[in-house]
Amino acid sequence: MNIEVRRLVPGDEAALEAFLKPHLAFSMLLLGNLRRSGLENAARPYHGLYVAAIEDGEIAGVVAHYWNGNLVLQAPRHTAELAQAALQASGSAFMGMLGPDEQAREVRRVLPMPVEQVQLDSREYLYNLPLSDLRLPELLASGGAHTRKATAVDLEPLAEWRMAYNHEAVGDEDTPENRQGSRRQVERTIADERLWVLEIDGRLSAMTGFNADIGEAVQVGGVYTPPELRGRGYARAVVA
Repeated sequence: MNIEVRRLVPGDEAALEAFLKPHLAFSMLLLGNLRRSGLENAARPYHGLYVAAIEDGEIAGVVAHYWNGNLVLQAPRHTAELAQAALQASGSAFMGMLGPDEQAREVRRVLPMPVEQVQLDSREYLYNLPLSDLRLPELLASGGAHTRKATAVDLEPLAEWRMAYNHEAVGDEDTPENRQGSRRQVERTIADERLWVLEIDGRLSAMTGFNADIGEAVQVGGVYTPPELRGRGYARAVVA
């Protein structure tokens, strides 16, 4: 078998799509970013450097190193080699990693990170729901709540929520730098029309967004309800 490891460049988009689409559920960040920013690599959101293993002329695995320092994996074979090649080619800091569990563990074995530097190491379960099977919660069906896309007028409260979410989800400390990062996240998702809110009697009560949004599917993320409003089905309603 003829195997080549190389950086993907403009012109390789169709070949990468053909490889990723059969792995759709586990490749939404890769597909979403590819479709948004292509294979040009710049220090801007959604941009990254992609390295692939080519077997007999076809892509057999890919690892991307994105603008935020995260490695994203879809490499059933040659996983560690591709991760190392992507980091070497980008020359940027390694901040985190997302991908199928067995692939992430393989990379961890060759790219060890001191325990005190690891902010979050968790295995998450992926849930898949066809929209035809979605049942609207009673809160929505009865008209007791209103959902809408977030707008610029929501920026201040949602930036506070995002800071609280980042603290709960990944342990971010409440610092001026992290607050600024949370604000930028909210500004970007509002501008991209990927953030929604739930209102009860005109009061913001929960939020949700899409980590990835492609034509075939969306990946839900950033679901948050303030502690004092939890246990009432608000998060379930805004996600629905």
